[in-house]
Amino acid sequence: MMQHRSGFVNILGKPNVGKSTLMNALIGERLSIITSKAQTTRHRIFGILNGEDFQVVISDLPGIIEKPAYKMQESMMAFVRTSLEDADIFVYMVEAGDKPENQPDEYRIIKEMDLPVILLVNKIDQLTTEQIARLVSEYESDFPKAHVMPVSALKNINVEVAFKWILERLPEGPAYYDKDQFTDKPERFFVTEIIREKILRNYTKEIPYSCEVVVESFKEEEAIIRISAVIYVERQSQKPIVIGRNGEMLKKVGMEARQDMEEFFQKKIFLETYVKVLPNWRNNDRNLRSFGYKE
Repeated sequence: MMQHRSGFVNILGKPNVGKSTLMNALIGERLSIITSKAQTTRHRIFGILNGEDFQVVISDLPGIIEKPAYKMQESMMAFVRTSLEDADIFVYMVEAGDKPENQPDEYRIIKEMDLPVILLVNKIDQLTTEQIARLVSEYESDFPKAHVMPVSALKNINVEVAFKWILERLPEGPAYYDKDQFTDKPERFFVTEIIREKILRNYTKEIPYSCEVVVESFKEEEAIIRISAVIYVERQSQKPIVIGRNGEMLKKVGMEARQDMEEFFQKKIFLETYVKVLPNWRNNDRNLRSFGYKE
């Protein structure tokens, strides 16, 4: 009889090394925000990959911030610390050109742990063959226990090979989630993530990091989903920037978000967005709890 394998695979690495891109490449759904800006993943997102004889629960985590500047970032790093305790396999990602000596504490912690680690040197499409070989060799010397592999999550180079390696090392066990489930997050969560991605793409400087999105209502009808969402900013001066002249910027964000939601939910979307000011929310424990950053 075929043995069923299951386990938790936690993806770690600095901000913007390609963790979300890798997870989305593996799952085949856009579960995690992908932009060129750092610190785009704020929550711990589980993606669930099912086969007849396996279930892999992949965890995309916020990038490791060595010196958190806000209570929100401290909460994000608490998700990372939890991931060090509940993994069956670690995927540690580094960016092409980033050296072993530049890695944060979590890198050194998993070096001491007795768990399988696959270390992925990502974005190899930006390097020469000689540069790839040199970098792989450096990590093999520094972290001999890890299986070091060059990949490009964006171009899907070696992603399947890495997944096969993970699958072979999964412990035997039952499925943790229903086999038709591909994430642990509710639909509302993906609405907020899609809107937040559009904010990250359309605004510069501090604006995207000062914004939080909350879905006030989500009503699914037979032919349409009606959604009302609030974008919270920290300061009164940020509100007109988010709205834009004659509401143009907010309309653009809403239109782009609606298009992505229709693709994600495979249904027509009616989306209303509002902007409200919630002073200093990133340092307010009560606000952070209500936004899901704290227990």
